[in-house]
Amino acid sequence: MSWSSMVAGAVDGATKRRIEGVFDKDDHTNNWAVLVSTSRFWFNYRHAANTMSMYRTVKRMGIPDSHIILMLADDVACNARNSYPATVYDHPQKTTDLYGDNVEVDYRGYEVTVENFIRLLTGRVSADTPRNKRLLTDDKSNIFIYMTGHGGEDFLKFQDSEEINSYDIADAFQQMWEKQRYREILFVIDTCQANTMFSKFYSPNVLSIGSSAKGENSYSYFHDYDLGVSVIDRFTYYNLEFFEKVDMASKNTMEDLVGVYNVSLLRSHPGVRTDLFGRKLSETYLTDFFGSVQNIELTAEAFPIGQPESK
Repeated sequence: MSWSSMVAGAVDGATKRRIEGVFDKDDHTNNWAVLVSTSRFWFNYRHAANTMSMYRTVKRMGIPDSHIILMLADDVACNARNSYPATVYDHPQKTTDLYGDNVEVDYRGYEVTVENFIRLLTGRVSADTPRNKRLLTDDKSNIFIYMTGHGGEDFLKFQDSEEINSYDIADAFQQMWEKQRYREILFVIDTCQANTMFSKFYSPNVLSIGSSAKGENSYSYFHDYDLGVSVIDRFTYYNLEFFEKVDMASKNTMEDLVGVYNVSLLRSHPGVRTDLFGRKLSETYLTDFFGSVQNIELTAEAFPIGQPESK
């Protein structure tokens, strides 16, 4: 008798039910990231750097480019005012070129619109939309959505020409839930009055984090005098500082992350909304959203390795 046959024969009914119950319809099998810089123009350099820094982080943590949607005006690296051509930095010391040689921008320039963002989330894209511009998620997907730009109470500007409001995103999330396009969402936004952008959410399994309360600004951090602009925002910087100490095998939780927020350093009051989320922050690993998840399924039946296929 083969080894695989003996293993299969040793599995009783109770064990088989336990194995098959490991991967039920609520399983988490894949992670995605949607990273959006809603600004354009040179003086908004920091918003591009915010997004590129987050892009670098999720890739380092294990999410592949095939599961990252990057929306970026992409007008900074090769801007005529850039004294360091084809580069983007988030620190005046310029230790890490965020633009590098391995960046895949999926929505570029004037493709970064409110309509395209909503269509991306809800899956309402045209039939000829290429794969890299589609959010191919399902009911087993955890999605990290990061947005940065200029905003105000209940709105976020897109490239100084249009706005998305909190109701738009709330309704998009509800469509996603009804169409089984996510398991859990982590929504993070860095803008002025950021916390108002998730005040209208009503869909289940959504954890939201914002950089500033209603009536507050979200402030920039490092200013680069060579470039003449600020290169990162405070809230994003302190998130990234925490993540630099984390790797894809980390057991750090979301509680650990929000625990490092310091109002005196941020100069604003970050917000965390958990009432729609089904788990405690202390039980939610960072890797549940930022790490790579392998789709492994257990079966009670033996797999015929090395046996010829029947004709």
